[in-house]
Amino acid sequence: MPESVRLEKAVLQELTLKSNNEWDAKPNGQKVTVQFNPEALKLSFANQIATPSGGGSGDQNSGSAGRQFVGAGTTKLSLQLWFDVNAPMPEGEESVDDVRKLTQKVVFFITPQKDTQDPTKLIPPGVRFLWGSFQFDGLMDSLEESLEFFSHEGKPLRATMSLNLSQQKILKVEFKQGAGPLGAPATPGTRPLTQAPAGATVQGLASNAGRGGDWQRIAEANGIENPRLLQPGQLLDLGFNLTRPPR
Repeated sequence: MPESVRLEKAVLQELTLKSNNEWDAKPNGQKVTVQFNPEALKLSFANQIATPSGGGSGDQNSGSAGRQFVGAGTTKLSLQLWFDVNAPMPEGEESVDDVRKLTQKVVFFITPQKDTQDPTKLIPPGVRFLWGSFQFDGLMDSLEESLEFFSHEGKPLRATMSLNLSQQKILKVEFKQGAGPLGAPATPGTRPLTQAPAGATVQGLASNAGRGGDWQRIAEANGIENPRLLQPGQLLDLGFNLTRPPR
């Protein structure tokens, strides 16, 4: 992978609700850069529809004509995040021996806080999920954390978090320029890169990409000495031009 390619990391950012009911980044608010980007994002859209009482009764042709839109649309976002204390930490952050010291930063976004306008009320903070050109502003509906690996001292070392966010409107898509410097498009041939989930192998990733017979050359091109031992979140280029035979 060329050294000039920089992986854009997803972030979770605390928001505050403005007077016009629009979200905005909260000054000095909580901001979390994910350790590993999610493998996929799942969006679901819904409208609030109701059929008036007596509407369309006895009229076989009325069909959906009697149904009415009675509320704002809703968009929900679902995704998974992974955390591992053995993975390299971002620059400036110290290593930890308990994965919950990393995941508690995400739990913050579902923890109710005192309303600044009415201290007698508790409300969850607004949250923005931002990854490259994708942005989703809303509230965290639910959060599930699975602790998956423990040290001999009984400290959890790995965790998976399933997040569900929602906003009270249909998401409006805004297309932005690529993640390169000054909005320049990504260099052809360097993206997309494949992120290895926990327990993945070069053989398995190559097979999933329809290049099972090329796994040895893929491992060599990506500088991988042990194709059966990949770090969770490790990036591989599975789409390069295989023009030379393996050594």
